[in-house]
Amino acid sequence: MSETSNLVDSSVAQEAFLSEANPTQTTNTVPQTNQFVEQKGYTDEDLKRVREQEKSKLYPQIDSLKEEINLLKKEREDRLAEVNRMAEEKAAEAKAAAEADMDVRSLLEQKEKEWADKFTAAGVPIVGDDIKSQVGATITHRVLAKLFEDRGVTVDRTYQLNVGGNMDFMNMLERDRLESKKISKTQSVTSQLRDKIDPRNVHIGPSDYVAWLDDRKWAFVRLEGRAFGDVPLSLEYKLEVWDSPNSAGVIIDAIRACKIAKDRGIGGPILSASSYFMKSPPVQYDDSTCRQEVEDFIAGK
Repeated sequence: MSETSNLVDSSVAQEAFLSEANPTQTTNTVPQTNQFVEQKGYTDEDLKRVREQEKSKLYPQIDSLKEEINLLKKEREDRLAEVNRMAEEKAAEAKAAAEADMDVRSLLEQKEKEWADKFTAAGVPIVGDDIKSQVGATITHRVLAKLFEDRGVTVDRTYQLNVGGNMDFMNMLERDRLESKKISKTQSVTSQLRDKIDPRNVHIGPSDYVAWLDDRKWAFVRLEGRAFGDVPLSLEYKLEVWDSPNSAGVIIDAIRACKIAKDRGIGGPILSASSYFMKSPPVQYDDSTCRQEVEDFIAGK
């Protein structure tokens, strides 16, 4: 399900998939199952947003992390895709760092290492962080930025503006949530460049919520640089995708990678899968390299 599905509670998974709060494309017929869709607890800000959105309604909630863990143990789940809690925690940490005049990027890197160490110690595999869609704004932007540099073009300035109509974009109307998201998307693109760009000349991140777009996401991307003889060269494009299906296959592959690691007794971050499937992995590789690393991981090399 998409990130909008946290507004849904249904005794049958099929009803959740087709809920108005999950306004995406239906790609397959979902058979009736006995799977439950539970809803985690709301913060005050969550409640405010949900009440303001006419098509959403409130349902009984899982009130605590302890209750969430007990539910997972009861259902004997061994794989979990978490798309909210860590992001919310990182947003809160980013806000606290900014208020304390600390370096937000350093703090988030420190917290990511702490989480990696916890998963390693527990022997639990993890792939993270921040899903890189199948063909989305981040992957196209980073590939084109690398293409510029590989062809001898100096990248001087770039931006990426994103608008969408799902709950992910509604959540990000709270500007406090954007800091870690902007860092994640920015470093995913700039990590592909040997010559670093002045931070003032890079703007990458979610921009606004447009309700009638539903689960569609529109990305507006521009790159400006200098080619032979310092002659100006620019590229501008617009990408339109359905946001949730664009990430769904990637999430499935990430879960499969975790299952392979679990069956092999491997714990902690899976570097190959994290680099290929995520925007902010522990280690950044170019996309052709990390794809081969994933293939080698699957083959057990």
